[in-house]
Amino acid sequence: MATIAMDRIGRLFINLQQLRQMPLLLTQAAPSMPANLRDTEVPRYFREAHVHSGYRPLGQSWSYYLRSLFQRHNETVNTWTHLLGFLVFLLTLCRLAETVDFVGDPHAWPLLVLAVSAMGYNGCSAAAHLLGGKSELCHYLFFFMDYIGVAQYQYGSATVHFYYALEESWHARVAGVFMPAAVVLSCLSCLGCCYGKFCSHSLPTWVRRVGQVTPSALAYAWDTSPVFQRLLRWSADDDEAALCFHLGQVVFFLSSAFFFTYPLPQRWFPGRCDIVGQSHQIFHVLLNLCTLSQIRASHLDYLGRRRLYSRLHGEGEAGLVVGLYVVTVAACVLIAAGMVVKVKRVLDGKVQKCK
Repeated sequence: MATIAMDRIGRLFINLQQLRQMPLLLTQAAPSMPANLRDTEVPRYFREAHVHSGYRPLGQSWSYYLRSLFQRHNETVNTWTHLLGFLVFLLTLCRLAETVDFVGDPHAWPLLVLAVSAMGYNGCSAAAHLLGGKSELCHYLFFFMDYIGVAQYQYGSATVHFYYALEESWHARVAGVFMPAAVVLSCLSCLGCCYGKFCSHSLPTWVRRVGQVTPSALAYAWDTSPVFQRLLRWSADDDEAALCFHLGQVVFFLSSAFFFTYPLPQRWFPGRCDIVGQSHQIFHVLLNLCTLSQIRASHLDYLGRRRLYSRLHGEGEAGLVVGLYVVTVAACVLIAAGMVVKVKRVLDGKVQKCK
């Protein structure tokens, strides 16, 4: 018996010794990660104002940028805020699907478009922040994809606002033009953002900002006009909970627009917000809160205003809305592809000059 006990203790000791060596073995097995760089060590088009460090080196393998998701650099929080947003909206869609018939009820399709477009902009933006640092071409390519995500989300917002939030008086004025105009404005927003990115280092910052923000602001004003009318005519007859969430989405969006436009707080504390605290990170969080409020408000409108919107929107209109969503995505992909061609020509010209 004593011999057996000693044998088991010896095996346990060996196992504990092996367990203590596991961190060292894992470190040796994993390839080393290059150190982060300062802003002076990366090309100008990768630099962010008032962010001095935390830049990843260019020209690494794809696996390096994928593994950098779990490393500390100045895009870590930007990536994770969108990845978590994607997961939150995926779970939200799954929860809605428990009570909403997205297959058999055409009136639920606009709500589905909104949820899918919310996941779309988060997924595209996460890819841009994670993989856009590989090269100059990848930088433009992935951020153009990011702008496609933003544009299709703008259309998704227009869809639920037109379908569920619209008052009868406003519907009589814009019924035939609202959704086609939303398609055009989404495409213009994508074009303005892509072109602004393309010219970002040949034009003053304020000119680029105007080129990017103006089409998006016009799209937001048009797409959200039914909500603005509801809020301005807030009455006891309306669903107070839905209006509170609509008010929340407006407040969150305007707050996010402020942090997108102004580089605060890193302008006040240059170099101290390189990893955490950048305005763009705050923008991501506020935009996701805006979208959560928007989905909740649209769901409440879907439940509480069915008698009104089923009367305003005829048979087949929900299918047309979904079809225009596909058209919007396809048009934005073509716009981004055209801009990628322009970028590639410029980069090929730089290479030829170097030769």
